[in-house]
Amino acid sequence: MYRCLFHVDLDAFFVSVEQLHDPSLRNKPVIVGGHPNSRGVVSAASYEARRFGVHSAMPLSQAQRLCPQAVFVPLHFSRYVEASGRFMALLETVAPVVEPLGLDEAFLDMSDVAPSSEAARQRAVELKRRVRDELGLTVSVGVASCRAAAKVASDHDKPDGLVVIAPGGEAAFLAPLEVVKLSGVGEKTAALLRDLGVETIGQLAALPATVLQQKLGRYGEVLQLRAMGLDSSAVEPRGEPRSMSRETTFEVDTRDMNRLTTTLHGMCDELSRDLRTHGKRAGTVTLKLRYEDFHTVTRQASPGTVTNSVDALMATAAKLLAGLLAEERRLVRLIGVRASRLAGPEQQLDMFSPDAAKIQNLDNAIASIRRRHGPDAIHTLRSREK
Repeated sequence: MYRCLFHVDLDAFFVSVEQLHDPSLRNKPVIVGGHPNSRGVVSAASYEARRFGVHSAMPLSQAQRLCPQAVFVPLHFSRYVEASGRFMALLETVAPVVEPLGLDEAFLDMSDVAPSSEAARQRAVELKRRVRDELGLTVSVGVASCRAAAKVASDHDKPDGLVVIAPGGEAAFLAPLEVVKLSGVGEKTAALLRDLGVETIGQLAALPATVLQQKLGRYGEVLQLRAMGLDSSAVEPRGEPRSMSRETTFEVDTRDMNRLTTTLHGMCDELSRDLRTHGKRAGTVTLKLRYEDFHTVTRQASPGTVTNSVDALMATAAKLLAGLLAEERRLVRLIGVRASRLAGPEQQLDMFSPDAAKIQNLDNAIASIRRRHGPDAIHTLRSREK
């Protein structure tokens, strides 16, 4: 049977969503991430801005120097999540198996509905039309018999691209491309490969396996198989979240305890909301601090029982924060918190705590109000502290 995998990737997703909300941004160099005088980084850039060398993760100040005529817009994450949900829902109507990768891309296993390359092309054209007509977005699609080739193909002719690789043509398609385009080859791995004289995917495929194994071990074998267009890994449907997290970078480095705890409480509040939305409770809380010199540390602890209570999450995170600040005098640049070891919604209340049921009922009531009227409909006193 013809194995037919799609890799679908929305073009300049954050920018495209902003352009839907503000059509005046279309055909302009747009940079999503915040004010150029802030300490943030580029989250997304339109193709017009990319022509000036702007790319994701670049400091906003540098992006402004490269493209002073750009329009800078803040992140509106709720918009992107909503648009992503509609995109993934559309994909579920197209493909028997969908494996989301973040908000704006996914693998589709189309083997049961596309028996040939021509059928696959027709399906891809129809998918692109529906994304454009129903969502107002453009998507690039790569079609191949393996994941690695499909992913490279979707990026080959962006934006609004469509590349279909006929079965057996994967190695020939990949061969002349830069090795960094292959999934799993980052800058460090590319540097190691350059030491071996490898610049293209074809050169990686032709390298003696023993040489590659000496340099990269078992992972070298995996990369070489991908370079040959041989990747038998399956498309897996969406799984349960393993963790949830929030983090933020301060405009100015700080050690102000009130500011740190207020920011932390706001993130714990959002995490509590996320956990409830997914019917989850967390067994571990991890705190992340990045100092002024970019040194990053993490500490984790258990809240004592699996929970999605904002107070329990905050109490654990605050204790970790106090411990880290007692150890270190450097200013804090970034703070983050993660909930992990997730379990289902069932919870054994603490029989020794007479207020446990009241606290849970209060948390549930607050969550219900926010679901019905929005996240800003109700605030606790602590979340309002400055």
